[in-house]
Amino acid sequence: MTTSLYMYKLMALIVLLVALLVVDVYVYQAILTISKDFTAGWRAVVRFGFWIFTAITFVAILWYAYADPYKYGSQLRNVVLTGVFMVYISKLFGVLLVLIDDIQRGIRWIVNYFQSSSVEKTSTGTKIPRSEFLAKAAVVTAVIPFAAMTYGIISGAHDYRIRRRTIYLPNLPKSFDGIRIGQLSDIHSGSFFNKTAVKGGVEMFLNEKPDLIFFTGDLVNNETSEVNDYISIFGKLNAPLGVYSVTGNHDYGDYVSWSTSEAKQKNFTDLIRAHKEMGFDLLMNENRTVEQNGDKLAILGIENWGAGRFAKYGKLDEAYANTDEAAVKLLLSHDPSHWDAQVRPAYADIDVMFAGHTHGFQFGVEIGDFKWSPSQYVYKQWADLYREGNQYLYVNRGFGYVGYPGRVGIPPELTIIELKRSDS
Repeated sequence: MTTSLYMYKLMALIVLLVALLVVDVYVYQAILTISKDFTAGWRAVVRFGFWIFTAITFVAILWYAYADPYKYGSQLRNVVLTGVFMVYISKLFGVLLVLIDDIQRGIRWIVNYFQSSSVEKTSTGTKIPRSEFLAKAAVVTAVIPFAAMTYGIISGAHDYRIRRRTIYLPNLPKSFDGIRIGQLSDIHSGSFFNKTAVKGGVEMFLNEKPDLIFFTGDLVNNETSEVNDYISIFGKLNAPLGVYSVTGNHDYGDYVSWSTSEAKQKNFTDLIRAHKEMGFDLLMNENRTVEQNGDKLAILGIENWGAGRFAKYGKLDEAYANTDEAAVKLLLSHDPSHWDAQVRPAYADIDVMFAGHTHGFQFGVEIGDFKWSPSQYVYKQWADLYREGNQYLYVNRGFGYVGYPGRVGIPPELTIIELKRSDS
């Protein structure tokens, strides 16, 4: 590591730790208020315990920054990241209530100051105490998201749901009328902590008996070795008309500092081999033709291509080549932003695009037709079925998870899409 890079990393770490310390100092004000009437022993336990927990968190951050977290396996790394994330996201909610308390205390101080006599203004005055109600509310407010995220790990991470949609296409040949396509996306095998539950999700999917299966990228988080223990499980995926797959942004090892470029390339070569071992037909900017009774359906698949900051490996022109004879064209492309950026403007005869990538941010609310997730502020199309003219996009919410090993309100998805012939 160069000196300049080392200094940049050090400064970034110092800024992060200072910011987290400010959050802790602020939350501690609420701890002081609610513990003031405790017995001396419990008061000491609560107050010192708060800072001991902070110290442990800071040590974990320093370990992650300067040790090699991958040396001890992805699970320990995920636990550290998740723990820090959950603790400080929860504390930020509590900080909002403490801030409200400080604002109202400031307003009261200003009012009292101007209402006091000149003699009183020169005195030290009476200190305005913190609101015990708001202090308690701050602690409760911090506990609620922590509890929700904990529940999202225990229950939501593997709460697989079948989502069914029907797409009507006027140009769909009779031979393919009623064809059922199963879609999986964003497996992220390096994040799994419950192999039995993963196996159950695959079996649930297979019980749907799809005619085709599409996997739309992100088999791993960073390294191909993550999928080794799951090849036998996902290798059970099969369908009469085949299992087709593409790569996602996480599959290239772009988020790992490799010792050499050759090591990175070997990792990707191993990923391609893993797809083959599972029986997936990996489409690398290419297409396949499925034929029934003389009718043809084209399946196009490209490497990752996103309109934003993510890598653009995909070459749609190559995947599209020689598909003129197919009555219907189905595209597998990991990132949904590809649809508006390239597909719709230049390839009007691509009937349906299948994507994933967003995970629905693994957090949101879906009640009936109402959908909300922070994901919608980043991606125009972030979950479910979209239509523009005669073209469709389906965005799968993902089978796995990355970063936070859970889901709150956006359960993992197994998609079944039926294509039906339309007269209009």
